[in-house]
Order: sequence, then C-alpha cells, then structure tokens
Amino acid sequence: MAVSTQHFITRAQRAAGFTLIEVLVALAVLAIALAAVMQTVTHSIDLTASLRDRNIALWVAQNRLTQHQVQRNWPAPDTTEGDAEMGGRTWYWHEQVSTTPEAAIRRVTIEIRADQTKESLARLIGFLEQPTP
Repeated sequence: MAVSTQHFITRAQRAAGFTLIEVLVALAVLAIALAAVMQTVTHSIDLTASLRDRNIALWVAQNRLTQHQVQRNWPAPDTTEGDAEMGGRTWYWHEQVSTTPEAAIRRVTIEIRADQTKESLARLIGFLEQPTP
C-alpha cells in the first residue's frame, strides 16, 4: 500500500501563507485608508477652486473701481449692476455708490458673484474723489 505524501503536510507548512480572512481584513483596512486620502484630496481640490474663484472675483472688483478712477467718473449715488469677463468666465457685479460726510468723496461698494443668484465671492469698498474741472 502506497502512502501519499500529500496527507503529511506539517503544521509549519500550513501556517506559511495568509488565510482568506486575513487578506480580507487587510483589504478593508486599506480601503478605509484610501477613502480617507481621497476625501482629503477632494477637499483640497475644492478649496483650491474656491480660492481661485475668490481671487478672480476680487480682481474684477478692483478693475471696476480702477475703471472709475482712470475715467475720472463722478457717479451719482445709486445702485447699478452689470457683468464683466475675466478668466474665461462671466462675473456679475453689483455696485452701490453712496455719499460721505465729505461732499467731494463718494463711497463705492462693489460685490462680485459668479452667478446672479449665488452668494458674493468678493466685496470691495473704495472711495472716489470728485474730479477737478
């Protein structure tokens, strides 16, 4: 009678590999860690896009105020709205001109939005001096 050597595997030989449960637990831990990393990366990308939009919105507001200064405008106290193109997008501005205690100075408040219905991304307050004739 021939004895098969397959039945005589030692305990040390059986313990040499990983069990299916150990592999599944390791994969679960890895999946949780990768999910946390992906969430962090996604949050960083969202934050970067938000900062870019706020920065461009501030540039639009500064351009609007500079336009008044260069053209030597003396706007009447009023509220106006319009849009401007910058960075390949259309930005919507809301401008409120008001008087100050000094008659020769006007206060200009400019708010910029990426969409007419969304919140303001930038707000700039500047002052214009009445141009001399």
